[in-house]
Amino acid sequence: MIKNLNIHALKRMRNRLNRLYGPQEVECLLERMVALIGRYGVGFEGYSRATERWNETSSVLITYGDMVQNGDEPPLRVLKRFADQYLAGAIDTIHILPFSPYSSDDGFSVIDYRQVDPNLGSWDDIQDLGQGFKLMFDLVLNHVSRKSKWFADYVANIAPYRDFFIEADPEADLSAVTRPRNLPLLTPVHTRHGDTHLWTTFSDDQIDLDFSNPDVLFEFLDILMLYIARGATIVRLDAIAYLWKQIGTNCIHLTQTHEVVKLMRDLLDMVAPEVVLLTETNVPHEENISYFGDGDEAHMVYQFSLPPLLLHGLMNGSASHLTQWASSLDELPGNCTYFNFTASHDGIGVRPLQGIIPDEELDKLAARVKELGGHVSSKANSDGSESPYELNITYFDALGDDPETVTDLHLARFLCSQTVAMELRGVPAVYFHSLTATRNNHAGVEETGRARTINRKKWQEDELETTLADTRSPTARVMKEYLRRLQLRSQHKAFHPDAAQNIIDMGAEVFVVERERAGARVVCISNFTDQYMELRIDGHLSEINKADACSDILTGLRYMGEGKLIALDAYQTVWLQI
Repeated sequence: MIKNLNIHALKRMRNRLNRLYGPQEVECLLERMVALIGRYGVGFEGYSRATERWNETSSVLITYGDMVQNGDEPPLRVLKRFADQYLAGAIDTIHILPFSPYSSDDGFSVIDYRQVDPNLGSWDDIQDLGQGFKLMFDLVLNHVSRKSKWFADYVANIAPYRDFFIEADPEADLSAVTRPRNLPLLTPVHTRHGDTHLWTTFSDDQIDLDFSNPDVLFEFLDILMLYIARGATIVRLDAIAYLWKQIGTNCIHLTQTHEVVKLMRDLLDMVAPEVVLLTETNVPHEENISYFGDGDEAHMVYQFSLPPLLLHGLMNGSASHLTQWASSLDELPGNCTYFNFTASHDGIGVRPLQGIIPDEELDKLAARVKELGGHVSSKANSDGSESPYELNITYFDALGDDPETVTDLHLARFLCSQTVAMELRGVPAVYFHSLTATRNNHAGVEETGRARTINRKKWQEDELETTLADTRSPTARVMKEYLRRLQLRSQHKAFHPDAAQNIIDMGAEVFVVERERAGARVVCISNFTDQYMELRIDGHLSEINKADACSDILTGLRYMGEGKLIALDAYQTVWLQI
């Protein structure tokens, strides 16, 4: 079958396998790569399929499979009912967070990658959801559950899984290893072949896998093919930065890790070029975008600097840091874009703020989150100190005035944050609890003892329906306007993820971004203050100023003549088009 492969793809894969495992393994591993093609019905026809991966209608809802529940009904069916009723025309893709059987970390300690957790539903339920929406799946490939068959076979010394994990000497010098959590790196394990210590980057229930063993890689390539066959159009590579371990290094972003991602990209280019590979690396911006490679690695990366920058700017009434950062972004490689989000199932990561805002401002941000009822999680540094790692709070409450009440200013401030995220270059993604303006889940934190539970409330369907039926409720007001803005966005080619982006500095009080594609132009202006203002359109926005008239997509208001005066309420955004 190798002779049927595109010669350039063959060369790329051979070189990558050589760099990962050495020349003596290349031909055998290449044969194994080719043998994957056709698994689960995913075959060579990918080369001839259309490859538009995104456009101005693209947007993603991030949700757990059981975020909305109704008694004993499979939650995935309840989610489908919610999505069909509310999301059509506004959101085209649903990211179902890990839906396999798991033992901890709300799904990210996977027991069996090839099964759907029966507490959520079945593969049929997922495919039913996929009838009306595109689907995004997680590939949790850094680690596996301690309760998995893979780990049980390791303990029992049964091939091939006895070689799937990373044994390490607890006396070895591992001080250089980057630690995302303040937990022991090694976990003692008793096996039939003796006592040992295994590498556990995230917890003692999440056992890291050894990708220096090609059998591990091919296990996950097989799972990747299965997910594509089951309808995944975006595959999220969870915690990918920590994939490859090499003692004596920091074990993050190693060259081998990038080669694995590129190898997956090569495979997708052959069999499913429309499928998007998305890397999740909650690190400073320059490290994060390294996963674009030269346009030959991830198609999309999370825009991790955006959530804390937006939060900081709107808390302080100043867009200056956001403007400076957005202006500094380099052009993206071809066929690459950002995944623009403000909140997810995790907290708001603050490592991406390094070098962007002063440390004392970060400390003030963390203190304000605590005042609003949130928590601040820390990470261990190599020198033994700790520093803030993420803010644990719902994004809605993070932009509030106090923990007990919701004001009109609070709602406007929050909607401003979400609107900026959907107008920037990239694909906008909304977390379920941002869409529903959910308050902090203090009861959940008390029950689980985990700070991240504050942003993982499970709605009961009747409770959510009652709340949405009350048109005065923050949930109903936010969700209606949020979906309306997404629908309006989808009607304008200037919001295509590949459209040109120009950041315009018009002072600290406003954030201004111009988007343009094929002659379609929209200028987005957001008031970052709690005060009414009047902004005169002048030389900063020459195209808008020269036009006889322009109109605001969001309100329908028209502005006439040169020197147009734009009135902006507190935290208001306008999308001006000629």
